[in-house]
Amino acid sequence: MVPHLVADEIRRRGIQCRHLLSWDDYDRFRKVPAGIDPAWAEHIGKPLTSVPAPPGSRYASWSEHFKAPMLEALTELGIEVDGISQTQMYSAGAYREQILFAMRERAHIDAVLDRYRTLESASNDTTSDDMASDGYYPYKPYCSVCERDLTTVTAYDDETTALTYTCACGHQERVLLSEHHGGKLVWKVDWPMRWAYEGVVFEPSGVDHQSPGSSFVVGGQLVQEVFGGTRPIGPMYAFVGISGMAKMSSSRGGVPTPTDALAIMEAPLLRWLYARRKPAQSFSIAFDQEIHRLYDEWDALARKVADGSALPGALAAYGRATRTAAGELPTTARPLPYRTLASVVDITTGHDVQTLRILSDLDPANPLASLDEARPRLTCAETWVLTQLPPDQRTEVLAEPDAALLASLDDEQRAALRLLVSGLDEHWSLAGLTSWVYAVPKIRAGMPPDAKAKTPELKAAQREFFVLLYRLLIGTETGPRLPTLLLAAGADRVQNLLGTL
Repeated sequence: MVPHLVADEIRRRGIQCRHLLSWDDYDRFRKVPAGIDPAWAEHIGKPLTSVPAPPGSRYASWSEHFKAPMLEALTELGIEVDGISQTQMYSAGAYREQILFAMRERAHIDAVLDRYRTLESASNDTTSDDMASDGYYPYKPYCSVCERDLTTVTAYDDETTALTYTCACGHQERVLLSEHHGGKLVWKVDWPMRWAYEGVVFEPSGVDHQSPGSSFVVGGQLVQEVFGGTRPIGPMYAFVGISGMAKMSSSRGGVPTPTDALAIMEAPLLRWLYARRKPAQSFSIAFDQEIHRLYDEWDALARKVADGSALPGALAAYGRATRTAAGELPTTARPLPYRTLASVVDITTGHDVQTLRILSDLDPANPLASLDEARPRLTCAETWVLTQLPPDQRTEVLAEPDAALLASLDDEQRAALRLLVSGLDEHWSLAGLTSWVYAVPKIRAGMPPDAKAKTPELKAAQREFFVLLYRLLIGTETGPRLPTLLLAAGADRVQNLLGTL
């Protein structure tokens, strides 16, 4: 997202640029993530393109399995990239000259790395597999027998490019590096090599890559001193978390992907989470109830943009979220409040006819003609309810009145319920019911329905009234917002459950 926002701004100013997305699919398979058959451990050390996809996948390899949904998500987010497969580049010999050059300059590279090796213990980004028993080699072959990188270079001749290696599997081989395509440069050399090869001018990286002795720091020295390139502008970006989770780690498994986020939130909102902050600011993406507050904030900003009251910074972030240099991103025609949509879907269990009835009642003067007007936001809310709302937080309107509770009510409670029901028809809209449920306790307290002052006594009366309604309608003391709940239940059912028919 950070390189995209920079590239998009450059394009907006009429300047051509390439946003490269380098797929590190020639990297080794490091460990078997949680939830995957432990038998996949036999593939540890192989290139990701040589590892079978997870069971049941329609893709040929591990890398393609995870690359495909990422590409779909990028398209939905309006992110245009030039993808580069490192498997294809290395296998085709695209970096042959760079590899031979790095091997000739291995003493120089080793000297640069040696400046930082004492700092590596403090870094999360260390490389220890580049040291052989007789010296340093920046190239790591994949074994031609077992395909793994459990290899050690034992000899290399600069003149003939003859390289000899042994593998943990017992295989030994001598190859000509000028012809050999079954290996790659070690990471701390590979990254700066590619900077020089592609002419990269901007590439941010995370906190772990910018600590002393880490890849970005060391790479900045190597690209200038060895490969004759220029160190890219590389601001540090903070980690992105998920509500209630620590730093995301793909090796542990079970980590939400961009596809998962886009299933519950519209693309402009997800873009906005990044566009509104500096890269070094950490934040979390909400998969829990916090998504409702987030959407409320987003809708409030949209209203300010529409009426011209948005501040310049907020207006710029909104613009970067809703459109790219290529054009506007798709939006929902009728962006109804997300929390309302989620509540309606929860109560109706996704029944389309009931959902349309309730959503049309939100604004009787301008009812929905079709649920399609509320999509894709409605679809996102449906997915959120289905996949993220805990079962114990689901809402179920009672099928029959609670006779025991109704029999225990005092005269004041009964009067308040009759007053509420008497005004349902007149206030049957989201806005109308919102004001009416707050007005009933005011009227019963002898106050005008539009009274602004809230005394402690009134607040307590409103709270007791709301709890009573929840208990009579859904059998709990809390639930979705009462106006939405009333609309969902319908006037006749409300009257029956409140004992006022």
